[in-house]
Formats: sequence, C-alpha cells, structure tokens
Amino acid sequence: MRTPTLFTAGVAVALVVLLGALLGVERPQARSSQQKPATETQPQNAQPQNPQQQPPPPQDQPPPRIKTGINFVRVDVIVTDRQGNAVLDLKQEDFRLKEDGKPQTIESFSTVKVVDEVSLIDSPHIPEIRSLSDEMREAARPDVRLFVLFLDDYHVRRGNDMSVRAPLIDFVQNQLGPADMVAIMYPLQSINALSFTRNRKALISAIEHFEGRRFNYLPRNEFEEKYAYYPAAVVERIRNEVTMTAIKGASIKLGGMREGRKSIILVSEGFTNILPPQMNDPVAALPGLGNSNRTNSMATNSDRSEFMAKADMINDLSLIFREANRNNVSIYAVDPRGLAPFEYDINQNVGLQTDKAHLDSALDNLRALADNTDGRAIINRNDLAKGMQQIIRDSSGYYLIGYNSTQAPTDGQFHKIDVEVTRKGLQVRARKGYWAYTAEDAARASAPPKPEAPPAVSNALATLAEPPKGRPARFWVGTARGENGKSRVTFSWEPIAPTAAERRPGAEPPSQVTLTAVAPDGRPLFRGRVPDQPLPAASGTALGAVVPSSATFEVPPGQMQMRIVVQNADGRVMDSALQELTVPDYTKVQVSFATPRMFKARTPRDVKALMADPVAPPSADRTFSRTERLFLRVDAYAPGASKPVVTARLLNRDGTSMGDVPVRMSETGTAELDLALAAYAAGDYLLELNATADGSSAQEVVAFRIGR
Repeated sequence: MRTPTLFTAGVAVALVVLLGALLGVERPQARSSQQKPATETQPQNAQPQNPQQQPPPPQDQPPPRIKTGINFVRVDVIVTDRQGNAVLDLKQEDFRLKEDGKPQTIESFSTVKVVDEVSLIDSPHIPEIRSLSDEMREAARPDVRLFVLFLDDYHVRRGNDMSVRAPLIDFVQNQLGPADMVAIMYPLQSINALSFTRNRKALISAIEHFEGRRFNYLPRNEFEEKYAYYPAAVVERIRNEVTMTAIKGASIKLGGMREGRKSIILVSEGFTNILPPQMNDPVAALPGLGNSNRTNSMATNSDRSEFMAKADMINDLSLIFREANRNNVSIYAVDPRGLAPFEYDINQNVGLQTDKAHLDSALDNLRALADNTDGRAIINRNDLAKGMQQIIRDSSGYYLIGYNSTQAPTDGQFHKIDVEVTRKGLQVRARKGYWAYTAEDAARASAPPKPEAPPAVSNALATLAEPPKGRPARFWVGTARGENGKSRVTFSWEPIAPTAAERRPGAEPPSQVTLTAVAPDGRPLFRGRVPDQPLPAASGTALGAVVPSSATFEVPPGQMQMRIVVQNADGRVMDSALQELTVPDYTKVQVSFATPRMFKARTPRDVKALMADPVAPPSADRTFSRTERLFLRVDAYAPGASKPVVTARLLNRDGTSMGDVPVRMSETGTAELDLALAAYAAGDYLLELNATADGSSAQEVVAFRIGR
C-alpha cells in the first residue's frame, strides 16, 4: 500500500534565478577543444603516507598535444573484462573507431588512471580550493575526478530526500578520493555561483539540509511567486525547464574546465510534462481548490495529451544529451526512492493504470539521460550505495580518444560513433555519438572573440546593479557646478516596494532619510532630513507611484563621506549606509558634464511639467517600463561665456549605436531629451552624451534598463 508523503515547511534553500545566468560562449565538447587532453600519469595523491619519503612528481613527461578545430571529436572509452574490472593496458593501435560506419583515424590517445591509496588525513600535499584559479588549476589535473552533485529538489518528494542522504554521505565519505572535486547544485542556482570543493564537511552539511519539494508549489522566492498561481501542470513544465536548463549549464561549466570525463550525479525522481487530472489543480499554490477530479480516481488525460507530453519530453531531453555529449559529461541518474512501486501517493487518488504509466515514463526519462550520455541509471534498487560505487569506477580508468571527422558535418544532426578493440573478450563502453554543429554554430564557434566593451560602457552598465535584497530604499547622488567655486551636490532617494514574500503585517515603508556629509578631516558639510517632514505611511509603496525625495547643498571640491540613515514614520532606523564621493572641481576643466539626471514620465504632459520644474527631484531608479518615457536633464559647461553643443545617441548594451536622440538646449546650457520607450524591447541600453565647444569636447555615458 502506498503511504502518503508528509509535506512540511523546512529550512529554505537559498535559490538564485538561473535564467539569464548562463554566461560565456558555448564550448561544445564533441567539436572543438581549447583544453589540454589528459595524459597517462601517476596521480599525485598515490604517495606514501610519510610526507618526508614522497617521491617528486615526474619531470620527463612530454607535454600533451593540444587538438583544436571545428571538426575535432573527443570520446572517452571504458574497457572492462568479463568480471567488470577495468583494462588499462591497451595501446592506440588496439582501437578501431567509426563515425556513421566510416573508419576514422585516431589522432590523440591517452590513458587516464586515478588510484586512491591515501586518505585526506594522510594527504597534506593536496591543496584546498580557495579561489577560481585554484579550481581551474586543480581541475586540469588528470588524477582529479570532477563531479556535480545535482540535488533536484523540484523533482524529489519530502521524505525521499531523507532516505537518500545516507548513500550520498557514504559516497562523499568513503568513495571520493582525496583529490576529487565536487560542486553542489540546485535547479535555481546560477552557474556563476557553482564552485568546486574538497571540503567533505561542507558537502555533507549540504546533503543533510537537502529538502525535496516535488508537488509542493508554495513559492519561496520572487521567481516562484510569478507562476505559483498557474495550474499545477504549467508549474511542472516550468520546473522541468528550470532543472533542464541548469543541467545544460552545468555541462557547459564542466566542459570548460578540462577535456577528460566529468560526471553529473542527478538526484531526481524523473520528469513529467503532464499530471493526472486528480493533481492538476487550477491554482498550484492552493492544492485541491476548484479541482473536481480530486475524488475521481477514474479521471484520465486524453491519449493525445499523453502522446504530446511524451513527444515534448523527448525533445527536451535531447537538448540535454546534446550539451552533455558536446562537453564530455556523463549523467548518473539516482532515484532516491530506490525500488519505486508507485509514482503517486495513495491520498492523491490516482488510478493504478495511470500511476504505472507515469512511473514507467519517469524512470524511462532517467534511463535515457544516463544511456545517452554514457552514464548509468541507479534506479529501481534499494542498495543505492553499491550502485554509486560504479560512478567512481567509471571515472577512475578510461581512454580518451580524439579524431578529426572526415565528414566534417555541419548539419546539426546526430552522428553515431562505434568504438571496438582488437583484443577478444573485452567489453567496450563509449558514448553513442555526438550532435554536429549547424552551419551557424560553426561560424559562431570559428569567429574571433567579440571585442570587450569600452570602459565607459562597462562602468555605466555597472550602475544598473540593484541594491541587495531586503534594502528598503535606493539612492542617487549627482554633482553640478555651484557658486563661488563650489560644487553642488544633489542627493535623491526613493522607497523600494517589498516583494510579496517580504511583506508582513505591521511592516511600514521608509518615510525619511537623515543625511550627514563630512569632509576627510571630519568637518561637517551638511546634515539634514530628506524630506523635512516624514512621508505618509503609504507613500512610495506598491499602493501608488514612487515619488523621489531630494536635498541639494554646496560643498568645496574634493573627497566627501556621506552617512545615510533610513527611518520609518516612527523614527525607527531601518537601514544605514556609508558612501564615499569625489566632488569634481568644475572651475578647472575645459568642457565637462554635470551628473545626468533621469526622470520617469508617462505622458507628454508629464514631460512638459518636468521641463517647467528645473529643481524636480531625479529618479534614483534606472529601470523603466515600456509604458513610460525617459526624460533626461544634464548641464554642460565650457570656459568663459562659451555654451557647449550637446548631442546624444542611443546605444545597445554592447555600445553599438542605435540612432541619434534629439536634444533640446536651454538658454542656461542645460540639455534635455525625451525618449519614448514603447518601441524598444526589454533590456539594457545606454545614452551617450557628447558636448563640444571651441574645439574641446567631453563625453558622458549613462545606462538604463527597460523591464518587461
């Protein structure tokens, strides 16, 4: 009999949105190479326990050949005898390799052997991973095995997460070698945050805090809030996409670290693109509400719906196969349920026939992931620890073979690889093939790297970084020319509306900021409240438009420190910050700009009102919606009575011009421009401002973002 799964609220896992986080150029494993192939060597960790008697590392080892080219293919081959023992004494001439049935010439050949003979305690020579450079250096060693332990909380039930902890901890404690490197990953974790470690205590702690969330749709972050109230089947598809994108990202990350075999250990109960009607609630975060099929065990999906869901899943999985094989990554699927008799709990009232069909489909998906990436599916077995021992054996001894494809395909299709050995009685395992580049992929991979953006563009884009999560307000500080040789400083702030997860009863938005500015010698330059009177309790929240508050004061040019204290209507301190500022001396320059000020407007009438108000407080937020207009005001200066001419261009985030923007010049030399944003797609943009006068010029670049 199936027992109901217990859903409880546990320790929240820190999640970072992956989408858009996969940065860098695709580095396909099966088609090109930038890394050195692993060479046959004795591992550094296989040394006597007495550190004084450790032999020095070999110095006569020839440097490995570096193979590059769009048609270069690499494949790792595992050869075992009838008892399953690795056979590692074969030579290059013992192998025969074919692509799509056509013989290929092996051009690179190496044997990778990893022997674990010492423990971490006896291996003080193995360095810790303290930086990215340490990580890349150690990963390139042929005696180091690389693993990503992917804890798929989206597809593991609460309860099953606890049962899989013991075999995972045993794997970390008793199977990993002292030099092996492991990274823990979750579906919503950014690839940029993926880091490898040899710290076994940290790995065990992460495993002990692993919490499954399958079929539990309560949102835990802002990303999940966006879809938590969709139908449950839609949420499942979104979760599938997030998890599969993360697996592809992990494959790319591993492929960029070295050529040899790498492994992803996927702890998951499998994927599904369709739910039985009893579980397809209209609102995922409100289970059972409005679902009349909850009590009808005979309700089923149509055959067409089931067929389309399976077809979509095959396509989704093929994208993972492609990325894993390109980057020489094997996926080991570990089902935490062990021997799984049912897919759904008895309290979910799903018919036995539907339950068995969905269970078989989920297990088949895990098998497909493993079989198509030369991994193993550790499923339908209660002894998970024994199955995971094979992961280490597969990564401990294999051959790395490379060849240039005589067909040089650029058709984007799958090309089968067959590997044989001339010695009789041996079993050969290798990946089944690779996905070729398309012509567009080949051109992109062969193209020279794009030039880096100019520093002015990079610096401007850096200003778009959002304040850390939980901050109640955002700030903006600008400078301009003042009177009597001084410079004018403008400070502007506005509240940040909390997300739904951050809202709580009784919480109030910020109402006032106390600003203190001091010179380097401690001399006070300004102290005051912004605004003078606290804002009403509802001001600046999601209930209405955000209205900036500002203060302006004059100071001598030079260094200045500002202390910013954010308070609510009762005077309680909500946040504080220190900000250093170098105030320019506008009397000693030829042509120069004050700090550009941005304003948000919705209609041309709003723009006219801003034009008529020269002291309107600028917006501290640089994110606009497509329904808004960006109004910008900037002062330009030149020596004497000269008045600079200001022009403007709109740039994309790479710094490429998208066209000129009309600029209106006032009699005082203030430049103003009005940009309607409805015609532009969501993304980051820049405005390049140029001022010229009497043969001299100045340039300023400011960034802004158009949200969705």
